[in-house]
Amino acid sequence: MPLEAWLALLSASVLISLSPGAGAATAMTFGLNHGVRGAAPAVAGLIAGFGTQLLIVAVGLGGLVATSPTLFQAIKWIGAGYLIWLGIQLWRARSLLSLDRETRGSKRQHFISAYLVNITNPKGMVFLVALMPQFMDPTLPRTPQLLVIAATLLIVDWSVMTGYSGLASHLSRWMQNPKALRWQNRVSGSALILAGLVLSTATL
Repeated sequence: MPLEAWLALLSASVLISLSPGAGAATAMTFGLNHGVRGAAPAVAGLIAGFGTQLLIVAVGLGGLVATSPTLFQAIKWIGAGYLIWLGIQLWRARSLLSLDRETRGSKRQHFISAYLVNITNPKGMVFLVALMPQFMDPTLPRTPQLLVIAATLLIVDWSVMTGYSGLASHLSRWMQNPKALRWQNRVSGSALILAGLVLSTATL
């Protein structure tokens, strides 16, 4: 993967992970109740769930590239449109994150609970189907590209989820402030809209 493409992937990965969602809410929930160290098993569970979804999507996309390049390009267009739509939805969102304080249990239970949050989230898989084709070249070997994409997404998401848990443990009042959340949604939504527009232009 060219350096320019990887930097674009890295930027998109950061924006995606920072966007409020089930994973961010889970990381903040455990951060609020257990601190950044206590939230580590839950963060690991989130990443394991995300990795499982990545594996499923990667296998499916790999077969699609081999059998139908035209359909693959169509998915890229649909994916760019989905990013724009998701950004608009985020920009308009005003509700508070749902932070469940019932997080008692062992580290293993925390891991499993967080894993189930990501693995049962259909929006996450749809998002990956929309995103990953943007950074794949059908003319190049698929496996190295998929490995780079997966490693980048997982490392970034682990870093961001750990940061969210740490931030929540120190700024619990701010994390539940309606105005602060609204501005976070708008910034993340605007970034996703811009990313979708840029990706759609690149496919012309």
